[in-house]
Amino acid sequence: MPSPPSSSPPTPAARLQRIPAVWLVVGGIFSVQFGAAIAKDLFGLVPPTAMVWLRLATSALILLAVVRPSFRGRSRRDWVIALSFGVSLMTMNWAIYQSFAEIPLGVAVTIEFLGPLAVAVVGSRRPRDLVWVALAGLGVALLGFSPAALTLRGALFALLAAAAWAAYILLSKQTGARWPGLSGLAIASLVGFLVLAAPAIAEAGSVLLRPEVLLLGVAIGLLSSVIPYSLELTALRRISPRVFGILMSLEPAAAALAALIVLRELLTMTQWLALVCVVAASVGATRTSPPPLDQPLPD
Repeated sequence: MPSPPSSSPPTPAARLQRIPAVWLVVGGIFSVQFGAAIAKDLFGLVPPTAMVWLRLATSALILLAVVRPSFRGRSRRDWVIALSFGVSLMTMNWAIYQSFAEIPLGVAVTIEFLGPLAVAVVGSRRPRDLVWVALAGLGVALLGFSPAALTLRGALFALLAAAAWAAYILLSKQTGARWPGLSGLAIASLVGFLVLAAPAIAEAGSVLLRPEVLLLGVAIGLLSSVIPYSLELTALRRISPRVFGILMSLEPAAAALAALIVLRELLTMTQWLALVCVVAASVGATRTSPPPLDQPLPD
């Protein structure tokens, strides 16, 4: 009697489909923040700019290999949008890593989150959203009452990252309209990699030629870009962008937890209260804002 045909093992994509979408998003969030905490722990070996460059290199190489975007037949406007998108992506990553080097991870990400929060509030334009602005302002004010863990340089870099994140969100809509699929994100990663190459090499020098440094860079790139992007992309096929935005509001809390576990960075009660204010403001603004259009995910 013939034996029944054996079923082939499930593919990685099929395994991801079995996981609830909410847990995929949460997994992506923690992957990003633990990647950031590990990167900060390695700043003594690989300076922040070089670490960002290695991360962008990993992301660009993988996306270009998978997406294979077409460079032909593009208008000048297409390239202006793609290049601007790439600069915003690079600035966002570079500035937040510079901030990590100066202030606690959880505090830096809390300040950075003011960028998408501002986009959500401005996009809504409802008077009641001033409540969320006030709540976020209270959070920032509370951070000012804990100067021992803050530096002006670190706070300014986090604010620059927030502005770049806001620009990234606004440019993503135009990029998605002009570049199909993930082509725009692939081009943006490549732009960031090329623009940051000279400063990264000047900062790190021959350290970048060490095999262990290259491996660490790839690992950070996987943790901070490739893995979370794969998880979030799979999740977005099954949940609404609004629910996704609410879940992303967990970023500051995840950053604080990752910093506590990896770096032993302890936030004060005032800083935790500030974090809660910003997260609550983000959740509130996201819940009351109009449904957003599909857009690429933060890298």
